[in-house]
Amino acid sequence: MSYLTDRYKEMGGEVKFIKPRRCIRVNTKKISVEKLKERLEKKHVELDKVPFLKNAFYVKSKFNLVSSPEYLMGLFYIQDAASQIPAEVLNPKSLTLDMCAAPGSKTTQLCEKVPVIAVDSNKDRFKAIENNLERLGIDNCIAYLLDSREINKTFDYILLDAPCSGNYILEDDWLKKNNLKRIQERSYLQMELISKAISLLNKNGVLVYSTCSLEPEEDEFVIQFALDNFPVKLEKIDCTGDDGLTKIFGKKLDPTLKYCKRLWPYKTNTIGFFIARLRKC
Repeated sequence: MSYLTDRYKEMGGEVKFIKPRRCIRVNTKKISVEKLKERLEKKHVELDKVPFLKNAFYVKSKFNLVSSPEYLMGLFYIQDAASQIPAEVLNPKSLTLDMCAAPGSKTTQLCEKVPVIAVDSNKDRFKAIENNLERLGIDNCIAYLLDSREINKTFDYILLDAPCSGNYILEDDWLKKNNLKRIQERSYLQMELISKAISLLNKNGVLVYSTCSLEPEEDEFVIQFALDNFPVKLEKIDCTGDDGLTKIFGKKLDPTLKYCKRLWPYKTNTIGFFIARLRKC
């Protein structure tokens, strides 16, 4: 534990346990933000607009929102605020690939703007995509139970919310369970996935890479790998969070890595997150 916490201090952060505020995303395919707010407030649900998101509220209620008619009708989706940022940063204008889509949080969010091809290789988690697409009334998504490394179609927009080691807010005893070896193993997989994503990206296309990890090996180092090996460049993104690291653990990184964003839970009141937006040259 002390090893990881010392790492965080070097990154400019620290371990502070917080409970992120419960957050919902309005399903604008079915209802407007204003109308859902009106419906829930009539049921004495307290709603506070999330200042850095378009269609999200922090919520507090005396009953379980999952049992409400509004939830069952698919009028909203319960989703951490940080998790909603990547889709907004991608801001797609045409058919989009969601490479590691389960359980479908970001997939269904993207579908509010454009058609989506959603892919995931985990059979159990894939069921959650199907259930969420049905509940939210999504009719512009095709989902495949498939390893995204087997895709051969190209896209102008790709979201890669990569499998990662997570962070200390998401799991009890996370700091005890994790070590550098496990983190590095994830990093190898992430580099493989981002390599595939870039190969599927059309020229001038946009890729958003994100994780719920705070480890540079899974975040900045993966992006540095992409910059070193592929014709891509980082673009500035306007969202909450600290700038990406440009020097860490004795390594000097590309100065444009400051365009990335890393969300420390105690600073953003969300789960930990990392986001980068790349454009293919």
